[in-house]
Amino acid sequence: MSTTLLPTHNGPDERLSIDSQELHELYETKLQSEQSFPARVSHGVSSLFQRFPSLRYPRRHDYTALDSTSTSTSIPTRRYYRHLRRIPYYLSVFISILIALAAITFTFFPSYTYPPEHYISLRNRVLNTDPNSKLSGRGNVHNEKIFIAASLYDPTGELARGHWSSSVLELITLLGEENVFLSIYENDSGEEGEASLADLDARIPCNKSIVYEHLDLDSLPTITTPDGAERVKRITYLAETRNRALEPLDDPEIMSGTRFDKLLYLNDIAFDPLDALQLLFSTNVNAKGKAQYRAACAVDFINPFKFYDTYATRDLEGYSMGVPFFPWFSDSGDARSREDVLAGKDAVPVKSCWGGMVAFDAKFFQHQGNTTDIETSEVRGKGMDTAGQSPPARFRALNDTDLFWDASECCLIHADIQPPPTHPETSSPSSSSSSSPETKFTPAPIPETGIYMNPFVRVAYDPYTLSWLATTRRFEKLYSLIHNIVNHLVGMPWFNARREELPGETYYDTVFVPAKEEGGVGSFESRERVGRHDGFCGRSGLQVVVPREGGKGWWTVPRPVGVVQ
Repeated sequence: MSTTLLPTHNGPDERLSIDSQELHELYETKLQSEQSFPARVSHGVSSLFQRFPSLRYPRRHDYTALDSTSTSTSIPTRRYYRHLRRIPYYLSVFISILIALAAITFTFFPSYTYPPEHYISLRNRVLNTDPNSKLSGRGNVHNEKIFIAASLYDPTGELARGHWSSSVLELITLLGEENVFLSIYENDSGEEGEASLADLDARIPCNKSIVYEHLDLDSLPTITTPDGAERVKRITYLAETRNRALEPLDDPEIMSGTRFDKLLYLNDIAFDPLDALQLLFSTNVNAKGKAQYRAACAVDFINPFKFYDTYATRDLEGYSMGVPFFPWFSDSGDARSREDVLAGKDAVPVKSCWGGMVAFDAKFFQHQGNTTDIETSEVRGKGMDTAGQSPPARFRALNDTDLFWDASECCLIHADIQPPPTHPETSSPSSSSSSSPETKFTPAPIPETGIYMNPFVRVAYDPYTLSWLATTRRFEKLYSLIHNIVNHLVGMPWFNARREELPGETYYDTVFVPAKEEGGVGSFESRERVGRHDGFCGRSGLQVVVPREGGKGWWTVPRPVGVVQ
């Protein structure tokens, strides 16, 4: 085969684009004469599109509108500008695909929109238009006794006069006035808050304890911060206010021997009373149709997409949360909690949760008739750490050797009412494989805690956000892939060195020890510590109460340089 040499020029600036095109056509003619018929057809089609760009693009664009003296080296530049100008087209295609996926998911594959049959049965019982259905207690199928508790900070009076109070009053009617005890504790909200709470008190039809008072910070335990100041930990303060809403349970005269089946704790949330019923009576029902759990939590949102209560929530293995949108949990470990959310289950097993509204088995919060329990309650009532003692359970703060190790009181309460962690066990090999020289042991499945998060039940921190939750949940399945990617990019869940600690084991920490004398400089020391059952709740950090006009403020104490994370 002969070799065809193309003419050359002295330099790229002397080789015009039109000359290059003529030489290219000469070379193509020579090449086609040496090729087979199919190959010639292919080259012919290619040449046709090159000579007539309008055949390739429906709309004609002047991609060759360059300087007439441009050389053949400008062809890549032309192609670059051609693709650059098509970016809006590519972007519109991408957006169209996203809209189509959202529409299909919204219509045919919505998340947590079609609940199990027993949810529908309870809803129909409540919403039935039959006049008899308006009777008090129509939402409480088994006439269970419910203790409702709330600790409020309401300086404007909006909660006691608005959506929150209306929902609570309707919930009492659905449960039956004779079945409910309502306890509300409010402190230091100002004149407007006190007046609105008094108005609500007059409208409550059930047994109740409505308390408004000033909470003296000097009555609470303190810690010494690195600057030598005595401060009350934020969690100590929050635990105390929550416990004061539970104080009627400690008063035999108020209770008069009443035993409650469920305890419902409410934050300052916007919620649907029917959802509260579903949380109480539909979560993890047994064969007899009764809800069975130690605790069952709603899912709370600070806006239509963002999950709020990440501080108190841990998955079944004690991992903290992923980025705060659906499906909320990361894929760390066995990822049981995440998988159950993606499967649309109504009782997602976790180690702790809160979600703005949580239902407890009330037996953990009631006295069992001995003085030891009463003494325990009095100690916990000051937010002090008495973990591991017998009921009644109360909210508490940590009293740790590491000043900068803290945990939410809403997580610690769950740690206290579930079985403590034990050493991992392995399953015994079967008899059929015992003769094998390579006997395999498989880890035992992670035990459930009896604590569940119920994604069918959702609450918000304002009525506007609540109104959007039924819509945004319909296409949230689309988030799962990007959620997992972002988790890995940002390194979530955050590392917790104590997540797998076991009670009774010995551990050593390097901690900051404040100076004993005022104004002194603290030091770093190695301290021995006995493992506890609540290590999964902890995280690095410290917040203290800073009194201010109009309420309590929080201040994050800076970590001294050298403190081990």
